[in-house]
Amino acid sequence: MPGMVLFGRRWAIASDDLVFPGFFELFLRVLWWIGVLTLYVMHRRKLDCAGGVLLSSYLIVLMVLLAVVICTVSAIVCVSMKGTICNPGPRKSMSKLLYIRLALFLPEMVWASLGAAWVAEGVQCDRTVVNGIVATVVVSWIIIAATVVTIIIVFDPLGGKMAPYSSAGPSHPDSNDSSQLLNGLKTAATSVWETRIKFLCCCIGKDDHTRVAFSSTAELFSTYFSDTDLVPSDIAAGLALLHQQQDNVSNSQEPSEVISHSPGDSQEADLDAELENCHHYMQFAAAAYGWPLYIYRNPFTGLCKIGGDCCRSRTTEYDLVGGDQLNCHFSSILQTTRLQYRDFIHISFHDKVYELPFLVALDHRKEAVVVAVRGTMSLQGIAQAARYIYRRLINDGILSQAFSVAPEYRLVVVGHSLGAGAAALLAIMLRSSYPQVRAYAFSPPRGLLSKSLYEYSKDFIVSLVLGKDVIPRLSVTNLEDLKKRILRVIAHSNKPKYKILLQGCWYELFGGNPDNFPTELDGGDQGDLTQPLLGEQSLLTHWSPAYSSSSDSPLDSPPKYPPLYPPGRIIYLEEEGNSGRFGCWAAARYRARWSHEAEFSKILIGPKMLTDHMPDILMRALDSMVADRAACLSCPGQGVSNTDVV
Repeated sequence: MPGMVLFGRRWAIASDDLVFPGFFELFLRVLWWIGVLTLYVMHRRKLDCAGGVLLSSYLIVLMVLLAVVICTVSAIVCVSMKGTICNPGPRKSMSKLLYIRLALFLPEMVWASLGAAWVAEGVQCDRTVVNGIVATVVVSWIIIAATVVTIIIVFDPLGGKMAPYSSAGPSHPDSNDSSQLLNGLKTAATSVWETRIKFLCCCIGKDDHTRVAFSSTAELFSTYFSDTDLVPSDIAAGLALLHQQQDNVSNSQEPSEVISHSPGDSQEADLDAELENCHHYMQFAAAAYGWPLYIYRNPFTGLCKIGGDCCRSRTTEYDLVGGDQLNCHFSSILQTTRLQYRDFIHISFHDKVYELPFLVALDHRKEAVVVAVRGTMSLQGIAQAARYIYRRLINDGILSQAFSVAPEYRLVVVGHSLGAGAAALLAIMLRSSYPQVRAYAFSPPRGLLSKSLYEYSKDFIVSLVLGKDVIPRLSVTNLEDLKKRILRVIAHSNKPKYKILLQGCWYELFGGNPDNFPTELDGGDQGDLTQPLLGEQSLLTHWSPAYSSSSDSPLDSPPKYPPLYPPGRIIYLEEEGNSGRFGCWAAARYRARWSHEAEFSKILIGPKMLTDHMPDILMRALDSMVADRAACLSCPGQGVSNTDVV
């Protein structure tokens, strides 16, 4: 539901978000109350000492205060468990209870201060009693400090600006005043998200390029999250419901109902060859990440393998740009690619937001000049990064130098993640000068190319996608679709949020039948509502910049952004079954096939939507699949199976 309004402003917490923190505080308070009661009952006879009356009074009043707090927190938990996300009527008393709860902090702070002062006076009582009271004072201040931290966390800097417009928006969208107001809100939202992102990326430099990237990334986040009247837990509940709904639809589909896009005999014939190429060139894409990824993939032997070369001084026979003073990056690159020192033409560790590290090497096994690009921080910076590398390769004569050594070789450009997007654009830019160029994009972002450029890229670009990887499904249009689906599933949820989150965690961890998690209100349930449900449109501010203002329903209005597509032909490593929900309990099973871009037109929700994007997971999948397919080819009388074990 919309965030609660307290003290005249909206907060980033809803009235049904207090179940779990309330239970946690209740548990601590009850234990604390029992401990204080035990201390008083067992040692009250030892309080006949100088200052003992004060300490006895402190314990008695503290027990009374704790009892009142326990009753108040119990009431908050009970009220927070009522209703559903979009039926806040049963929780209308929550704001009053919170005011009472917050008011109780004043006597708690006063009494904790008095207790600290009395103990500091050096009372001549039994040390066990004094130490117990010191412990109660310390616990009091810890809880008070934790409350202050919680208030800071749930504080929404935009709450005071956005609350009046959360449901209806400006009355005259075309007026100058409304336009200025919306621009002010958008600027404020971008500023808040920029602060949040800078806080999360505190180790990043603060040059002009970085500031531009932070601003563009913050604008993206503010566009998709600041125009919804939802709190973070609402989005988490919506994602949990979407995952169950998605699995329910998938399970109910007959095989004939599944949309299939067969690429034809010619593409099927070279699937094995392209899989082998992907397996080979993924090593170069991984090498571009340097020693951190190598150590992560080889936690027990990595340091031993590259440690000897890290501090060894060498005469540089290749062009080196940027910082690798200890030679650790290059040592990991040698270990990952299995190339020789002399096979490298150029290595750039120069790392800024739009100026990416990349390497140029001679791959004698495939007779190719390989350009491997590392990823970028910003979706908006992919094109700038590709242009930067293009200028370096052409204007600085790097490719000319490489082909002067091996003129018969062909050019291959590779990259992973956002680096795959930069590699694909770089290959398109280089094709006029190098018609035989090939590109292998591993887990590239979807929202990259226009329709015509997507069709053009099929001749020389191959993309590889693993499982439910979110990045190849990430585009402006898909983000809009995901937001609409979240709003709809939340609006039709018939369960309290705490049950949705609990059942969602159980489903993610242990699986289950998605039919057991209904998301539609039955007719009988609606009669029990204490007030009308909040509709879908009430969860989305009508001044949302992502939708057309001419439509009566923002959820049904067409997006203002044109559709964009992933690069080239797509090999999809599709998971079979639900084994290995987190990729560590059981081996996942995949099958490789050519896929159509339409299969990536929606973001899929699941526990592997992030882990399937990790380069080490992708490399392990390719290692096993290529080995198994080779084994099947060598088996007499056996065809190549589409099912491989990872």
